[in-house]
Amino acid sequence: MSEIVYVLTNESMPGLVKIGRTTNSVEQRIKQLDTTSVALPFQCFYAAEVKDSAFVEGKLHLAFAHARVRQNREFFRVDANQVAAAIQIAEIKDVTPRGDVVNDASDVQALQAAVAKEDRRSRLKFSELNIPIGAVLTFVKDARIACSVVSDGQVSYLGEVLSPSAAALKAIRSLGFTWSAVSGSEYWVLEGETLVARRERLEAE
Repeated sequence: MSEIVYVLTNESMPGLVKIGRTTNSVEQRIKQLDTTSVALPFQCFYAAEVKDSAFVEGKLHLAFAHARVRQNREFFRVDANQVAAAIQIAEIKDVTPRGDVVNDASDVQALQAAVAKEDRRSRLKFSELNIPIGAVLTFVKDARIACSVVSDGQVSYLGEVLSPSAAALKAIRSLGFTWSAVSGSEYWVLEGETLVARRERLEAE
């Protein structure tokens, strides 16, 4: 029997993550969570096999209790990268799905449209995050991958000027993932903090 803990994100719930566990596959669990009450499919930021998923999940919930949205729910307003780092302490094997976990093509289109809409609305403005032009951002899944800020809403990645999300998608695909869409604010890091976490922190101050 698999013992897996995971951290999920959802484009319809910016700033929130779901920390949970499953004794089946992560893919099966994500599909179970894709109900009519959720606008978009969940995406797996990180998942790992562990020795005792109930124990590890309990410790994660305790560690991030200060950020829990409701006591009877597994949603937390916390940086997904911090949760992933905590999971790695108990990790036996990384089992993060390499492809989209969706029911059909319409789910893929919905994810792509949600990320594109975020970019068009320019929810991510570097000036609002106190990030100057020229700042170097590293990729959450591999710190050797980096981009640089070239304007208030664009970065330079491998010689191309792109939105943070478009750059993140190219970066994730370079690592062998076949995801159709990712949010740049969740995958680019500055000073050990993802951009979405930086925004949450600054808004709370």
